[in-house]
Amino acid sequence: MLTLLAIGTVAALLVLILFRITSVLVALTLVPLAAALIGGFAGSFGAWAMEGIRGVTPVAALLAFAVIYFGVMNDAGLFAPIIRALVGVVGTDPVRIALGTAAVASVAHLDGAGASTFMVTVPAMLPLYDRARMSALSLTCITALAAGTMNMLPWGGPTTRAATALQVSATQLFVPVIPAMLVGMAGVFGCAMHIGQHERRRIARGPVLLDSEAVADSAESAAAVHDQATRTGMLWYFNAVLTALTLAVLFTELVPLALVFMIASAIALVVNYPSSQLQRERLTSHGEAAMLMVTTIFAAGVFTGVLTKSGMLASVTSDLVAVLPPLALRHLPIIMAALSMPLSLVFDPDSFYFGLLPVLSQAAEASGGSGIEVARAALLGQMTTGFPVSPLTPATFLLVGLANVDLADHQRRTIPYAFGVTLLMALAAVATGALRL
Repeated sequence: MLTLLAIGTVAALLVLILFRITSVLVALTLVPLAAALIGGFAGSFGAWAMEGIRGVTPVAALLAFAVIYFGVMNDAGLFAPIIRALVGVVGTDPVRIALGTAAVASVAHLDGAGASTFMVTVPAMLPLYDRARMSALSLTCITALAAGTMNMLPWGGPTTRAATALQVSATQLFVPVIPAMLVGMAGVFGCAMHIGQHERRRIARGPVLLDSEAVADSAESAAAVHDQATRTGMLWYFNAVLTALTLAVLFTELVPLALVFMIASAIALVVNYPSSQLQRERLTSHGEAAMLMVTTIFAAGVFTGVLTKSGMLASVTSDLVAVLPPLALRHLPIIMAALSMPLSLVFDPDSFYFGLLPVLSQAAEASGGSGIEVARAALLGQMTTGFPVSPLTPATFLLVGLANVDLADHQRRTIPYAFGVTLLMALAAVATGALRL
């Protein structure tokens, strides 16, 4: 009975989210409520839901203040000079332009937001591609690879969702896969070089000169993304040092993660926007995005709390363990690593991380494996390298729309590279012990 109820609960969640029948928050709240009523758990629903909410509160707080902090840094122009410099040095060579694209997208995605990454990178680099007669598909491919790999950051959507679903800290998931992510970023730049060399051969019939005005225009388009004046001089260096210190403390876990970004956000606001009115404006500007994610995470806490405390998750897990071959269960993290990127084309991040991942992780635990390794394996591709090619993410349509390319063409060009980067990171994760065979 519990197994059937659990399967029905997860299936209902997936249908409501995948077919956009309701918002994610509504589905994550009402589906477990309906399950509790059907299963006769109405009296315990409140206690289970609140226990689930308490379990995800640290992740919600981390995400809220991380969004505000990087939003303020973006407004203050921390990234604009870096991007301008990168755009200005790529010159006329297709290989350098391709590598510059990877660098710009990597820097732009430090805030973990795909839409802003694409709005910075594509307008900045597209004029260079046009004047060099390079394909816009090369631009979208390289941008997607860099943004997708960087989306593994602990304040990015996939990591926060996985941490919420399993009720573990983001650093428990992320820190062990840092070496794999670095290998993945090296792979991204390797792909960019390969694409640039291909473009160089394609246009080898004659060099296309790129005048200095074109470079200046591209740099200006990158800077124009920011609606606030770029901070210069000592203030820019202060922001850079503050960000470096924030990340250093974050990864060493000397202070609770949410508190790190809370303190850093307060310092950033006071230094860059001394007026209380300007501070309120910046908080209002970025509060909408932060609140949307926080409310979704709290609703996910309700969902996971009810599934866990009611015994539904344990029941479906035990039945899954009985059905699946022992060999598959033992190697579930490796299987997940191989399938993670293609699964982005089938599951959106909410339905996968909140609906499917807890079941798979529990199954791995029940068979003597590691549930957290299943989550780490998922992070190597599911809505990381896979998000900029998935039709289930609005940012994908923004990317292809800004570059004026067809989605199907973009997917054909990018998916093989994205899958290759995911497999490369999987090998690195196994080699460094983040995943065990």
